[in-house]
Amino acid sequence: MAKKSGKKKSGKKRKAPEPVLRDVLRVPEGERIDLAGYDARAIPAGPADKAAGLAATAALGPRLAALQDRLYAASTAGDRRRLLLVLQGMDTSGKGGTVKHVIGLFNPSGCRIHAFKAPTQEERNHPFLWRIMRALPQPGEIGIFDRSHYEDVLIARVRELVPRRLLGRRYGQINRFEKTLADDGVTVVKVFLHLSYEEQRARLLERLDNPDKHWKFNPGDIEERALWPAYQHAYELALERCSTDEAPWYLVPADRKWYRNWAISKLLLEHLEALDPKYPPGGFDVKACRARLLAS
Repeated sequence: MAKKSGKKKSGKKRKAPEPVLRDVLRVPEGERIDLAGYDARAIPAGPADKAAGLAATAALGPRLAALQDRLYAASTAGDRRRLLLVLQGMDTSGKGGTVKHVIGLFNPSGCRIHAFKAPTQEERNHPFLWRIMRALPQPGEIGIFDRSHYEDVLIARVRELVPRRLLGRRYGQINRFEKTLADDGVTVVKVFLHLSYEEQRARLLERLDNPDKHWKFNPGDIEERALWPAYQHAYELALERCSTDEAPWYLVPADRKWYRNWAISKLLLEHLEALDPKYPPGGFDVKACRARLLAS
């Protein structure tokens, strides 16, 4: 019989390590994706309810702001790194809400936000990535794309705006483009906001029932909703073919707005912490400058 230890066991349970959200939400590379198999109301990791989620998101704010400050400061000494958040999802999935509630945690002067609409005539005269390259963040900045180059394999596929042979090439072009971004110091965080069919109806009805939100409603939204299966298939192809080591996709359940905001905030925090930017040292004699200033 084994001897009993003379040490008393502590009644405290060891706290389980916090899951890495990048691993939890990452779309598997190269695997077939069936969006019907993902619950849009799921809470895969993190706070269990709305109150806890709101508190947790608020608590991330100072940490995100501090990392952003360091990232920008590092760029003044030649550090070319920056971060690009790509937001994609069906209408009402929360792209604008994410910009408001998550990006609002950062200093706006260090953010570059671009909402991509239907291409202009000038943009149609160029390759589809041309307008994307013009909107990229500069070193030290955090860029946010509300829709992106993926519209050119989403609505372009559903609405048959380009021949299929050209459409098929675009996935490879996107992957090569995103690799060049990564090679140039851009951390690409691509988020698919996974919304359910039922929740979209509820959010569209909310816009119709509130006169203050009529400006956000377009009768064309109902026509687009009728194409839901085609859009789901288009997203499945984009997630399957364009989730790479350099620029993986993250699938965020978006029916719960509070969870969406926490999850994207946490994803950004994990990526910025991995970058671990540093304040650059001053290129001057601190003691001498301090003495001169005191004597002035």
